[in-house]
Amino acid sequence: MFGLGRLFYVILLLINSIAILSEDRFLARIGWSTAQVDNGFGVSDSQSVKNKLINLISAVRTLMRIPLIGINSVVIVYELILG
Repeated sequence: MFGLGRLFYVILLLINSIAILSEDRFLARIGWSTAQVDNGFGVSDSQSVKNKLINLISAVRTLMRIPLIGINSVVIVYELILG
């Protein structure tokens, strides 16, 4: 059965995968770098889905870096003790 514990693991793994994305190696190659956001001449495209995803990835990488260390440590200890 798919319980809340598995849902927590899935969410944690997704946040971890977003947090470890390298902006120089991966995101810049596919055009999702924060430095490459180019709206064009006179175009206000700050509400596009792509720009929102770029901002979400940047926010997760900035804000969740330190808490993820603690959360991952707690999950590792939990798995080692209660397996």
